[in-house]
Amino acid sequence: MERVGIYEAKSRLSELIERAETGKEVTITRHGKAVARLVPVRARSGKAERAVAFDELASFARTVKTQPFNLRKAIEQGRK
Repeated sequence: MERVGIYEAKSRLSELIERAETGKEVTITRHGKAVARLVPVRARSGKAERAVAFDELASFARTVKTQPFNLRKAIEQGRK
């Protein structure tokens, strides 16, 4: 997998898309930290596509720390 900075990715976008079309993945970085991936589109069946989507959503949900939303507190903070 190739790692490319954002500036370089902007100047080489066509080339990077061609690489993705051939099955290669490219990681786009900002200040050395991975922020996006350019991956090939794969045809999937409806069930397989949903399964992958649910897996990705579950993985994302594990990374997000959520707290109950308090409308009253948000209103009070907005008044300050």
